[in-house]
Amino acid sequence: MIKIKKLLSKKDKSKIVCLTAYSKNVASILDNHCDIILVGDSLGSVLYNFKSTRNVSLDMMIEHSKSVRMGVKKSLMIVDMPHNTYRNKSVALKNAKKIILKTKCDAVKLEGGGKVINIIEHLIKNKIQVQGHLGLLPQSQKGKFKVKGKKISEQLRILNDAKLLEKAGVFSIVLECIKTPLAKKITNELKILTIGIGASSYCDGQVLVTDDLIGLNQINARFVKKYSNITKHINSAIIKYKNEVKEKKFPQKKHSY
Repeated sequence: MIKIKKLLSKKDKSKIVCLTAYSKNVASILDNHCDIILVGDSLGSVLYNFKSTRNVSLDMMIEHSKSVRMGVKKSLMIVDMPHNTYRNKSVALKNAKKIILKTKCDAVKLEGGGKVINIIEHLIKNKIQVQGHLGLLPQSQKGKFKVKGKKISEQLRILNDAKLLEKAGVFSIVLECIKTPLAKKITNELKILTIGIGASSYCDGQVLVTDDLIGLNQINARFVKKYSNITKHINSAIIKYKNEVKEKKFPQKKHSY
């Protein structure tokens, strides 16, 4: 709770930095630079080549989160609750407790607004810290991903959902792929944090999938900026290794017992 209070104090003062991690090695690097490390169900597409996050299981999330936990010392660690693990209050509480017990994470994230508000309230009443998620909801999305908040009716619904989530007690909300004016309005009207992904610089912070920004995952979504081309560096290292093996330059005596 201390970490969350510290984050909330950054509202309107300092931008929140959030990235995803699915393993200890990556998490230990991110921990030096991030406020929040999210073990996202995006691991379904990034690591397992699933077409939908709906195929990610609770056990997958827990095992990856256990690895991430070993690399996180200072950042707030949040774990996505996968599809169908919070279909009602009792199931949600059982699974949220299991996630926290097994992974020692600080909070869980659920997708949706009014439809899951009773479930979120139930978790928070039972001392579970929750991050919300509005706009594009990958667990519910069917077909092509589309920007949210174009129609007035949709804008009003998302804004109302954001206020419901704040009232329920979530400490932050991920806003995914929503129009800039709506992201700005929500951020200005809420006292809690908004974390954007494809939702403009007006949000209190930003989140990206780490594999996307380092160029390991070949995605061309508009909201992704590639800060590195790690694939190029990996390829270069592998070529050097291959050549040294073939030319009998590796291993040398110092690499042998």
